[in-house]
Amino acid sequence: MAFSNNGSIGFTDEQAELLEIAQRFAREKSPVDKVRALIDDETGHDPAVWHELAELGWLAIAVPEEFGGVGLSLAEVVPVVEQMGRALMGGPFVSTTIAAQGLLQGGTEAQKAALLPDLCAGVPAAVALTESHGDWDVTRIECTATRDGDDFVLSGTKVLVSDAAAAAWLLVSVTLEGAPAVVIVPKDRLGPDALTREVVIDETRRSFKVSLDGVRVGADQVLSAAPATRTLAHIDLVSALLLAAEMCGGTASCIDYTVEYLKTRKQFGKLIGSYQAVKHPAVDALVAYEQARSHVYAAAHSFGEQGEGEIATRMAKAQAATAMSFAADRAIQFHGGFGFTYDCDAQLYRRRAFWGDSRHGDAAYQRRKLADLMF
Repeated sequence: MAFSNNGSIGFTDEQAELLEIAQRFAREKSPVDKVRALIDDETGHDPAVWHELAELGWLAIAVPEEFGGVGLSLAEVVPVVEQMGRALMGGPFVSTTIAAQGLLQGGTEAQKAALLPDLCAGVPAAVALTESHGDWDVTRIECTATRDGDDFVLSGTKVLVSDAAAAAWLLVSVTLEGAPAVVIVPKDRLGPDALTREVVIDETRRSFKVSLDGVRVGADQVLSAAPATRTLAHIDLVSALLLAAEMCGGTASCIDYTVEYLKTRKQFGKLIGSYQAVKHPAVDALVAYEQARSHVYAAAHSFGEQGEGEIATRMAKAQAATAMSFAADRAIQFHGGFGFTYDCDAQLYRRRAFWGDSRHGDAAYQRRKLADLMF
């Protein structure tokens, strides 16, 4: 594929407005003491805040008006997710947005009309793609759907399914008659013991193993308006873009947290910044963050452009993961012995960086994909 070096960054009035509102909302609704309190909560998020998100219309931003949405694009979702990431806010917002985009890409008009209005009104959804082999190639699928009369019977297990417990329905990848397929699985079709909560490094997340054995879905629950490979590729890229935005926000907050400490921490009666070489890595972290943020907004701007949208998104994912990992590493080091304790917030950012990097391809994986796309 020929690569055009015409990448650009666009920033709309709608993005600016949503950025300002989301920044204020996330700061007020998700202070760090609340983030820590929700770690011990089974749901991992505040239902009242989720209700407010729905009332603000943020779940409807990138959904067409005919399905109850606002009719904007993912570019306008990015600043919202960025600010949620900045506040380490938990909840199924990203999972629900990804499911909506998957349904828009591959669902029939009837499927969209049946599910998207409720989703815009606040009904959560999730996506189940990952399996125990851990391959980031979303077309490597071992879960199956087998025809049984007018229905399909599913088998297999998905892992690392974010927000499965909160979701009313899931988009699930399966192999159907030897080819990839995506099916809608209503939560009430799952068995009573189908969900097992997983222990993951980012404790603000809720991740589940989902058993599909014996689950029956009708033919009208198979996404058939587009080839499944195209739908899965779209879900993969949407996930990468939103994860990159979330990590960018987290990086900014991590740098703020660290610099504030460096401006006040004294040893031997002097600020540690006056005699320790902490300024230079702090500046490196800030530069990496600014680079990542530029990539994220460039990707948001060009997301719908064939070829360049994928390149920009993979660049953003790789750079955002690198930036947040570095900033969180430095935060732990700069806080000295306290940085290695659970009480130090630096560990929250480092865990978030591990999680974000590992989902839908780490930085090395994204760069390998970029090499294939660009050279």
